[in-house]
Amino acid sequence: MSKVLGKVYTENDADLKYVKEKNIAVLGYGSQGRAWVLNLLDSGLNVKLGLEREGNSWKKAQEDGVKPMKTEEALKGADIVIFLVPDMVQRKIYSEKVKPVLKPGMDLVFAHGFNIHYKLIQPPENVDVYMAAPKAPGPSVREFFVKGGGVPVLVGVNQDYSGQALQKALAIAKGLGATKAGVLETTFKEETETDLMGEQLDLVGGLTAMLRATFHTIVDLGYRPEMAYFEAINEMKLITDQIYEKGLSGMLRAVSDTAKYGGLTVGTYVINDDVKKRMKEKAERIKSGKFADEWIEEYDEGSKNLASLMDDLDNSLEEQVGRELREIVLRGQPKK
Repeated sequence: MSKVLGKVYTENDADLKYVKEKNIAVLGYGSQGRAWVLNLLDSGLNVKLGLEREGNSWKKAQEDGVKPMKTEEALKGADIVIFLVPDMVQRKIYSEKVKPVLKPGMDLVFAHGFNIHYKLIQPPENVDVYMAAPKAPGPSVREFFVKGGGVPVLVGVNQDYSGQALQKALAIAKGLGATKAGVLETTFKEETETDLMGEQLDLVGGLTAMLRATFHTIVDLGYRPEMAYFEAINEMKLITDQIYEKGLSGMLRAVSDTAKYGGLTVGTYVINDDVKKRMKEKAERIKSGKFADEWIEEYDEGSKNLASLMDDLDNSLEEQVGRELREIVLRGQPKK
């Protein structure tokens, strides 16, 4: 029993019988969708793949030996509907395709809580609503499963009309292979808000800004951009790989004493209490729903600001240097 974690569900805590006889419609065949469909099929479940159009995903599914069909067709007779299309597309598919065919006792399943938590999708009370959120990208979900393992998954229940929503969430997680690793219980609120906080304050927002700021600091001091890129951006993978495998302490023990001392004494000067105060302000913005409101408005208006921000990054010095250096780095890697 963990001294820190809550309940961790493993193989003996989950039973496929709760979903074995159900007709499952998976909507979407992107990174997660492909992994879910293939893993659930390999686990012996009845899965239909529903797609909006005959595009690249349709072709990829056929190449994988999966028979895709239009969303409406996949929903016919479905007991469980799994949403694996992008967050901002889900509400449209729900309102136009899923809602008209919803019947009492059906299940709506999500891999991320955004649409339910922020009430973009408001299901009737007579259906189960639950979540299974893999804590890894789709290719890893599939790779680990094929090799006999699985990635951790978070499960959460928003509506439990049947009284068996948690058991079904655990069954889906088992079908993905997650119980080989461990399944943790959460809520839609907690998963959604912490996911957004991690993305914005650290993984996508804070980290990207830190890498760029370090790059420009080195360049502004007169050093060549290629040296700045190697030291400030390229080597990040070496550090994150160590953190992934060994944790923060393990990473620090793996680097030189010079790097360790410099990092520990300077890091808290750069990321000080003022920075943490601003981080908390943005975290509160997520909790209050203000970020969701802003992002929904941005998306509905065509994501013009997002496109502009991406253009600025694409045309930046660090990206120009990075594109050339990555050719050199990748050229030297052994062929798989």
